Amino acid sequence: MPFWLELDREQCQQARMSRDPRFDGRFYVAVKTTGIFCRPICPAPLPKEENVEYFSNSALALQAGYRPCLRCRPDSAPHSWAWKGVETTFLRAIQLIEQGELQSSNLTHFSERLGISDRYLRQLFQTHLGVSPKQYAQYHQLMFAKQLLHSSAMSITDIGFACGFNSTRRFNDAFIKTLKLTPSQVRQSKTSRMLTNLLTLPFRGPFDWQHLLDFYRLRAIDAIEQVGDHTYQRTFNLQNTTGWFRASLTSPGHLDVEFELEDITKLRHLVAKLRRLFDLDADINQIETHLEHCAPGLVTHSGIRIPGVWNCWEAGVRAILGQQVSVKAAIGQLNLLVNTLNSHRASATYFPTPEQITQLDLSFLKMPKSRKETLKRFAELIHHTPEADIDSWLALKGIGPWTANYARLRGQSNSDCFLDTDLMVKKALLRFPELNATNASPWGSYATFHCWNQ
Repeated sequence: MPFWLELDREQCQQARMSRDPRFDGRFYVAVKTTGIFCRPICPAPLPKEENVEYFSNSALALQAGYRPCLRCRPDSAPHSWAWKGVETTFLRAIQLIEQGELQSSNLTHFSERLGISDRYLRQLFQTHLGVSPKQYAQYHQLMFAKQLLHSSAMSITDIGFACGFNSTRRFNDAFIKTLKLTPSQVRQSKTSRMLTNLLTLPFRGPFDWQHLLDFYRLRAIDAIEQVGDHTYQRTFNLQNTTGWFRASLTSPGHLDVEFELEDITKLRHLVAKLRRLFDLDADINQIETHLEHCAPGLVTHSGIRIPGVWNCWEAGVRAILGQQVSVKAAIGQLNLLVNTLNSHRASATYFPTPEQITQLDLSFLKMPKSRKETLKRFAELIHHTPEADIDSWLALKGIGPWTANYARLRGQSNSDCFLDTDLMVKKALLRFPELNATNASPWGSYATFHCWNQ
């Protein structure tokens, strides 16, 4: 049993025998007699225990020579928390590679971004996974491609380019070599009736979609966000390209996303953004069980997830404009800012960039001069240092812990931001005095939203 597997063999056996959906994405079942690996919820007849192997990651099953099941589609399994506790640098490398960073960067530059040598990075991957970073990246490229073949009507050529392959021939060769199938064999005939740019993103557990929409609706920015009765839509800038998406929850376990993207090679980055934005990787059953143990009665509505914003820059601007005022007043100022910057645009409206704010006279904003100066200082910091850590924001006059924590909560979707100084949270704590940041950890953010929901 590999040491990186979160569960022991007996736990894996019990989970697959019961087809327990709570374990979907936490491990994979490979069948020696067929050469296929599956999700633990696969409806196929259960193989004998002596004929199976367990893997914590689909890339490991591919590396061992197994091909993905066409029935349960391992590519559509929700992500898991399986890497919790492993070295931080390795975790960050895994996350960035799964988002497609090695598509546009070589291993040397990628390692420098992580603050380590490429030799040490290769050593980490060999130690924890037994594969090289490049191999791991290609496995995820191919599994993402398989997901697109199943869940979109994009052409095979466009899917190859979206997944980082420079030619259709290279894409086909890599697909056949690793997955033992051609892209055409995987493609399902029903996709021809789908919208070309439609994705289905899987998640586990309950999802209170209406709660998320209601939260967004109160904070929506005119011309950038539109919140309907059942949909959320917005425009965005993503790595020097633009686009829009519209999300809806039409069936249990899957979020449908229609999108337009100027540069299709950025699709993996968009999917990573969407998964964070809608908190699709959270194991809600586990989180709510923990919170109910800490404070019985806290979870009155199941399925509450973190409603993210596009990035930390936007979260920071929202937090600064929202200091010591109501949500309605803050959105009023944000709309004024966006409309002023886009007053001469005939095309789509996008959230302001840090550079635009640095060059703008903010005297038109109806708020204290000190807050305008804070916004200007913040824009200058992010303009010159785009990846500035949120902790560094605290050095700016006018930005305190509440603003920083709000950005962590919604801009990073950090799972453990318990805003116990927030007025509404303080009121809820009168009913749940046993609840605190220590015992709510590592799910303090969810405790915050359940307090707000009281």
